[in-house]
Amino acid sequence: MKRSLRHKSIIHAVSGRQEVSVVDLARLTGASAVTIRRDLVELEAHGVLSRTHGGARQAFKRGSPLPFSVRLGSDQGSKAMLAEVAADLVQDGEAVIIDNGTTCFEVARQLAGRPITALALSLHAAAALASQPGTYVTVPGGTVETDSLAMTAAGIDAVRDVRADVAIVGACSASATHGLTSTTYEDVQLKRAILRSASRVVLVADASKLSRSSAFRFGGPEDITHLVTTPDAPDELLQMFRGEGVSVLLVQPDRRPDAS
Repeated sequence: MKRSLRHKSIIHAVSGRQEVSVVDLARLTGASAVTIRRDLVELEAHGVLSRTHGGARQAFKRGSPLPFSVRLGSDQGSKAMLAEVAADLVQDGEAVIIDNGTTCFEVARQLAGRPITALALSLHAAAALASQPGTYVTVPGGTVETDSLAMTAAGIDAVRDVRADVAIVGACSASATHGLTSTTYEDVQLKRAILRSASRVVLVADASKLSRSSAFRFGGPEDITHLVTTPDAPDELLQMFRGEGVSVLLVQPDRRPDAS
C-alpha cells in the first residue's frame, strides 16, 4: 500500500473514540509494525492522532486539515481530470491567482509553461508553475506554513495588490446551501480577498465537497463564475449553483467536460 493511502487508512481507523492497536493497523494496511510505528510518529507530528501505548487514538477536532501528503495522494485521478478542465479556462496572457491546496496544486502543474502571469499562494504551486520556462511566477513575501507551504497571512496583502483575470480556488467544503467554507479563519480571509481581486473565479471541487460544510464561511455560489466538479454531484445541488449564474462543468471520465 502506498504511503499516502496507508496514512489515510490509519487516520480513518482512529476516527472513532476507541484506541486502535499497532497490530490492528498493521493487519489493516499490510505494513509491518515498524512501519506503522513510524507512520504514527509522523501523523502525530501533524496533529491528526495521538500515540498511545501500543497504538493510537483520534486527536484532531472536527474541521482540522489533514497533512498535505495525505490529501495529495487521495483521489489523484479525479484531481488530475478536474485540474485539466480548470486549466483550460485560463487563456494565454492572463493574470492568474492560484490558491493553496492539493487540487489547485494539480492545476498549477497543468499550467506550467503557459504564457501567463501567476500569483501562487503556496510554494508547492509556485514550484510546479516554475518547473518549465514560459510562465511568470510570483509569490507573496512572508511566512510559509509547515507542510502545506501556504503563504496565507502574506498572501492576503499580495492578493489585494493584484487585479487578476481569473482565480483558481479550492475549498474544504462548497455547499450550495451553507456556502463556501474552510477549516481555518486565516484561510477564509485569504479566500475572501481572492474573490474580490479576480474577474472570474473558478472553484475546483469534487462532488464530495458539495454536500458538507466546514467551520468558516468565505462566500457563496454567487461569488464564483465557474464550478468544475465530478459527474456524481447531486443534480439538485448543481441546479442551485446554476441558479446563481454559475457555469457548471462536469468532468467526464474521458476528460471532456459537460458544460451547463
